[in-house]
Amino acid sequence: MTENPIAPPDHPLPQPSEAAVQTRAGYVAIIGKPNVGKSTLLNTILGTKLSIVTPKPQTTRKRVVGIYTDERMQILFLDTPGILEPRYELHRAMMGYVHDSLKDADLIVLVVDVTQHTDPDSALTPDVAEALQRLRKPTIVAFNKIDLLSNTAEVLPLIERYAAAGLFQEFVPLSALKHANVDELLRTIERYLPVSPFLYDPGLLSTQPERFFVAELIREHIFLLYRHEVPYSTEVQIVEFKERQRGKWYIAADIIVERESQKLILIGSGGQRLKMLGQRARRAIEAYLGVPVYLELFVKVRGRWRNNKTMLHSFGY
Repeated sequence: MTENPIAPPDHPLPQPSEAAVQTRAGYVAIIGKPNVGKSTLLNTILGTKLSIVTPKPQTTRKRVVGIYTDERMQILFLDTPGILEPRYELHRAMMGYVHDSLKDADLIVLVVDVTQHTDPDSALTPDVAEALQRLRKPTIVAFNKIDLLSNTAEVLPLIERYAAAGLFQEFVPLSALKHANVDELLRTIERYLPVSPFLYDPGLLSTQPERFFVAELIREHIFLLYRHEVPYSTEVQIVEFKERQRGKWYIAADIIVERESQKLILIGSGGQRLKMLGQRARRAIEAYLGVPVYLELFVKVRGRWRNNKTMLHSFGY
């Protein structure tokens, strides 16, 4: 079961009726700069927390697959790391997920923070803009965070500027956090999806294994608990994941850092900081898995792992 795809929350999802309903299914890449609300948008659409979310940029490092299904369509969302100019091999690997998702997708949703990205040049890097131009896939701009505007009409000049770029087909103002106009985005996506039977069982929320999301939850709480460079210098590996018929499931995880000083910060005086991290992560994991968990965390130093291709590969990048 550890490697099984993720099941949905405890409520039934609609099934296609036996009548001749024309269904649509396809892959949709969610792209955008860090902290524009890509993961929040995915979680809102799915009605459950799948992608981790923190106030810090670059929280998402790998591609997260989320499956939305209703009676007419099935959308396989590819939530990607934030678009950035790489400084480390880790960043290059993260941007690799972005470009792979652009190639794999049937259509693309570019999420834009309306308070920051007032034109396409500020929302894209040159390489991603070039990829959109070359691939010529339908691309929808989701103007997010409209709840932060004093007047929603302020989004109109942004739509004009993005339309002038010639890269985008549709424009949907919304607020992922406030659940505003997200249904309109889904209706817009539906128009561009290929006519197809569903690609996966309607009961699935993701094709990724439970241990992937457990590692993500631990990393989320590192981002929430620690400041400055420490969260960006850490990686989490699940080294043991034991399901038990009786008693608590056992999970052991290594937290990888680059320097001994970072290890000391993570552990804290008398191990108190690591204990707090373990308690918070364990509660989040138990809520996610729906079972009691015994969680053990170990901190290990791997110098300059963010610039080491071999180590990155061993971490699943």
